[in-house]
Amino acid sequence: QVHLVESGGGLVQTGGTLRLSCEASGNFLRLNDMGWYRQPPGKQRELVATISSGEIPHYANFVKGRFTISRDNAKNTVSLQMNSLKPEDTAVYYCNAKFKVIRGRKVDDDTYWGQGTQVTVSS
Repeated sequence: QVHLVESGGGLVQTGGTLRLSCEASGNFLRLNDMGWYRQPPGKQRELVATISSGEIPHYANFVKGRFTISRDNAKNTVSLQMNSLKPEDTAVYYCNAKFKVIRGRKVDDDTYWGQGTQVTVSS
């Protein structure tokens, strides 16, 4: 079983900063891409940023220049530094990670989600 545990959400004013963190734990062979998604109130979940195991980042256009994703492969963690926050960044933020897991004699690809952490930006 694999677990993703997030931390770091909260309430901040417009222009403020927050840092989200997510730690992966459990039984897995390899941790591949990690990332952050968000679900604003009344909207669908959307990609915020991802980072490969080789630490190559990818960002949604609406966060470029404001958010920075990073990972620590030794600690199996991914972080999202969020600067210049806007009210439209208000959402539940979810950690996502892709793994190689062993099931019996097979190696499978699997994707897990964290429980979500609320980010609220007040105007």
